[in-house]
Amino acid sequence: MVDTVSSLATRLHEVLVEFLTKGPAVAGTRGLHDLVARAAALGPDGAWLAASGRASLGELACAQGDAELAILHFEAAVAGGFNDCVALHAAVLVPLHQDPRFRALYERMRITQADLDEFFWLHREMRITVREAQDSSVDNIGRLDTGVSLLPQAPMPTREPNTLGVLITRIDLAAVQTALQQAVVKAEFQRSAGNTSLSLIDDSWDYPRARIDAWHADELEARRQRAAEARAFVERPGAGTTLIPCPPLGSIGYPA
Repeated sequence: MVDTVSSLATRLHEVLVEFLTKGPAVAGTRGLHDLVARAAALGPDGAWLAASGRASLGELACAQGDAELAILHFEAAVAGGFNDCVALHAAVLVPLHQDPRFRALYERMRITQADLDEFFWLHREMRITVREAQDSSVDNIGRLDTGVSLLPQAPMPTREPNTLGVLITRIDLAAVQTALQQAVVKAEFQRSAGNTSLSLIDDSWDYPRARIDAWHADELEARRQRAAEARAFVERPGAGTTLIPCPPLGSIGYPA
């Protein structure tokens, strides 16, 4: 099968989901290196996909304490169009901020105000999605019904970005959403199956309580769905679309 930008974007999503669900120790980096090579073979059209893989490898290298390798990967990522200055303020990457080479590659990045607004939204949504998944796992403890609740998620922005770097972070968010949805659904099916088994063998099963739990779960899921829809990204009127330098390194607070 011939690689295309679309097929490799799908593959990137799969690789990132594997990292998030299995961890780098199990997933390894072969998938990212393979994606970088295949995206580079597409020429300029695939540069942003190769940049995405490089940025992920850079973050992983930094987390493992290899600053030299991290900077090499980020230099390649920026050369390929990576410009997510918000991501570069995540706690795991702060140790790189004092390195002159990192500061130099950061200063080469350019962004528009409209894209910067979306970067903040994308990273904020990642944090919200993680919290929602944690809250969901707590809320479902002790449920006696056999229903399965999904994890409502905000829709992905559909605006035409000014820079291709935005597409990288959209895939990052989509991977987080998919990984957490899979984890929630797996836990929900296990709970539901367990309750189904108990209801078949235990005459003392509390059916009235199970019906109340089901009603409460449906109401909570509907409430979360409305909240997720209300969080949809809305482009700020008048947000600039001219390329400008990114905010100074260290001046951005990563979304809490």
